[in-house]
Amino acid sequence: MCALEATDDPPARQPPASTEQGCVTTPYVHAIDPIAIPLPFWPHGVHWYGLMYLAAFFLAHWLGTRRVRAGRLPGVSPQAFGDLMFYGMLGVVLGGRIGYVLFYTFGDFVADPLVLFRIKEGGMSFHGGMLGVIAAVAWWSRRERLHLFDTLDFVAPLVPLGLGLGRIGNFIGGELWGRTSDVAWAVVFPRALPQPYYGMDTTELQRLAAEGALDGLARHPSQIYQAFLEGVALFTVLWLISARPRARYAVSGWFALLYGCFRIAVEFVREPDRHIGYLAWDWVTMGQILSLPLVALGLFLLWMSRRAPTLQPARAEAANASNAESTKGRG
Repeated sequence: MCALEATDDPPARQPPASTEQGCVTTPYVHAIDPIAIPLPFWPHGVHWYGLMYLAAFFLAHWLGTRRVRAGRLPGVSPQAFGDLMFYGMLGVVLGGRIGYVLFYTFGDFVADPLVLFRIKEGGMSFHGGMLGVIAAVAWWSRRERLHLFDTLDFVAPLVPLGLGLGRIGNFIGGELWGRTSDVAWAVVFPRALPQPYYGMDTTELQRLAAEGALDGLARHPSQIYQAFLEGVALFTVLWLISARPRARYAVSGWFALLYGCFRIAVEFVREPDRHIGYLAWDWVTMGQILSLPLVALGLFLLWMSRRAPTLQPARAEAANASNAESTKGRG
C-alpha cells in the first residue's frame, strides 16, 4: 500500500501516479480480445463468451452426473440427465434472447419483430434464461414423472457455474460494465468512453490513462463482482446446502433469494442499459425491478419447504429393479 500526502487541491485532476513514492494508480485499460479463436471462414470467430458457456455446460454435466449416479434424482439415468442438460441449454439460449428483447428492447421489437433474430447485436437476459430453463425442466419432469421442484432443486446448484463463467465472458468482451469510480481496481472500458476517446487505439488510450486524461472515466468491473457473487458465492452456498437431501422447495428457494439479493446489490454499481437508464430516483434499475420478485419467490419457497417432503436418494438401477420386481409380482 502507499500513502499519499494530504492536499487542499480538488481531486478531479490529480496526477494518476506519484513517482516520488513509487505508487502507480493509473487505471487498467481493458485490452482483451473477445475473440478466442479466429476462423478464416467465419468473420466473427469463436468468442470467449461462447467458450465460457460451453465450459459451464460441461462442468454442470459432470457434477450433475456424479449426483445422479449417487441417486440424488431417483429413477433417472445419466442418459436421461444428459437430455435434461440439452433441453436446459436450449432454454437458456432461447429464453435469454427472447427475455432480453421483451424486457429491455420491447419498443424495438414492436417496431421490427426481426430484431429478435439479430443475435450479432448481442443481448441476453438472465431472467428470460431462467424462465426458459424452468419451461424446459417442467417439460422434462413431466416426461420423467418427477415433481417439478424436485428437478429444480437438483438443477439449482449447477446454475451458478454458468452465471459466474458468463460474467467472466462479459468482462473479457468489455461489456456490461459498472458505473464510473475512482477505486484502485477501476477499469477503463474503451466501448464505454465518450468522444473523442471512443474508437481510439488501445495503445493511445493507455498513454492517455497514464497522463491522467481518462481520470473520471474508469469504471467498476461489475462483471467480476457478479462472477464472484452469482458464481462462486452462490455455487458454494447451494452446493453445501444440497450436499444432503433437503425438503422440497428449499434449494430452489435459497437460489431465488440469494440471486435476487446479489443482483440487486450489484446493480448499485452497475451501469444501467443506456436506452433504459434509471427507472426511478436516479438509482432504480430494470435489473433490480426484475429481481425483486425473485426475492419474494425465494422467501415463499423457503416457507413452503417447512412442511414439504424430502426426496430420498435412490439409484436408477435400484429403482428399475424395484419396478421390474413389482411388475413380475403382479404377473
